[in-house]
Amino acid sequence: MRMMSVVAATVVAAVLVAVPVSDASAERYWNKKVKCEETDPDGRVIPTRHGNGDLGWNHFSGKHNIRKCRIVDAALAGKVDKKNGGRLEYHGVALSHGKRVDIVVIVQYARRTADGEYDAGKGKRIGVITAYCKGVNKCPDWINE
Repeated sequence: MRMMSVVAATVVAAVLVAVPVSDASAERYWNKKVKCEETDPDGRVIPTRHGNGDLGWNHFSGKHNIRKCRIVDAALAGKVDKKNGGRLEYHGVALSHGKRVDIVVIVQYARRTADGEYDAGKGKRIGVITAYCKGVNKCPDWINE
């Protein structure tokens, strides 16, 4: 009986060692390459990075149907509408043939995201987190014409 307890303890210890421990502070993968860039009226140079499914161009171009840099850049060319630390919010308007939609662009003007999961690198800014049309799930196709 005693021998069985020793063997069981050894097996459990081996299993615990074999299971990888995740690092909660590990940085998530994202493409830091800049797709577009705009300077706001206060001189902030704001990149829109390719990103991934959670932030950046790869996030909002599919999910929110914004597929032209000019849409994001137009909002960023205006003043900051809301500011909370490194989080900046810019509002813009897209107009075409009597149609109008309000655009919101969220920027993290800091090296890291607020949750610490993404890092742009020394001396760089995260940039555009997301962009969307206010009041709808997806922006209308006409904004990409």
